[in-house]
Amino acid sequence: MASRISPTRPAHGNQARAERTRAMAIEETVRCVVEEGVGAATAKHIAERAGVTWGVIQYHFGDRDGLLMAVIDQGFQELTAALADVPPTSPASSTRQRVELAVTLAWEAMSSPTSRAAIEILIATRATRGVAAAGHLKQLGKSFTRLGALIDDRLSASQRAALGDLLLSNVRGLVTTQLIMSDDIQTSRSRGILVDVVSTYLEHEG
Repeated sequence: MASRISPTRPAHGNQARAERTRAMAIEETVRCVVEEGVGAATAKHIAERAGVTWGVIQYHFGDRDGLLMAVIDQGFQELTAALADVPPTSPASSTRQRVELAVTLAWEAMSSPTSRAAIEILIATRATRGVAAAGHLKQLGKSFTRLGALIDDRLSASQRAALGDLLLSNVRGLVTTQLIMSDDIQTSRSRGILVDVVSTYLEHEG
């Protein structure tokens, strides 16, 4: 998804104030998408929620697509940073403990408001998203492959990738379910079953 209109903000000027305004617009867009859905995130509505004019939004992002892409960028930056900041596991930890840690880390990272908004925007704009969004998705896959290594560093590269794909598809599915349902969905049981399945398989293979 590429912005059709370039932002007009120059490199000079009150940079700190400009960054605060830009961050506020992104935060309000995240809230709007999470609370009302991406369809409600119109140019006029975002400007009203943020308490600024649409001209201010254009100044920073160019157009609505540029604003939505900024949310995707921030969401995936936060997501990959959270997945990269993985504490080392104790050598004495069991397979199940390591799987539980990986699933918990993945869930906490992907279910944050910014990550949820980014995922919903990606789903809504899948026909028009561009190279940048594809790059984010590729980096996300690499991050989940690293989670596979966290669970068991004896796994081969292909096994780590397969395990990462399994974790990603399941956790992303839970997040997507929450996005499309009007009521709060409890995911603890589903995450527990995922831990059971992965732990049992790895213990059997080991």
